[in-house]
Amino acid sequence: MERELPACPVETTLLMISDKWKVLILRDLLDGTKRFSELRRSVGNVSQKVLTANLRQMERDGLVHREVFPEVPPRVEYSLTETGQTLQPVIEAMKNWGTQYKAAHAA
Repeated sequence: MERELPACPVETTLLMISDKWKVLILRDLLDGTKRFSELRRSVGNVSQKVLTANLRQMERDGLVHREVFPEVPPRVEYSLTETGQTLQPVIEAMKNWGTQYKAAHAA
């Protein structure tokens, strides 16, 4: 089921990366495929429940691909889809802006 998207393209982008966890997940998956435990460590102080919920939403939105390997215990890997990879310039722009802001406003 596809959700109705806002008319404003900026609002659509914000809807897709609506919280800090999604942005940090995107940042970390830009480096390549990661297992759930790797993502949890690299993203920071996020609970398993919140990380799982965000990954599921991003998968539904077509930004993240989830692959389950039939092993015992099961291995699950996450990667960006082609659509998810198109957010790289957005994430890089946020990184550059943050770097400049910190340099200008550091105490």
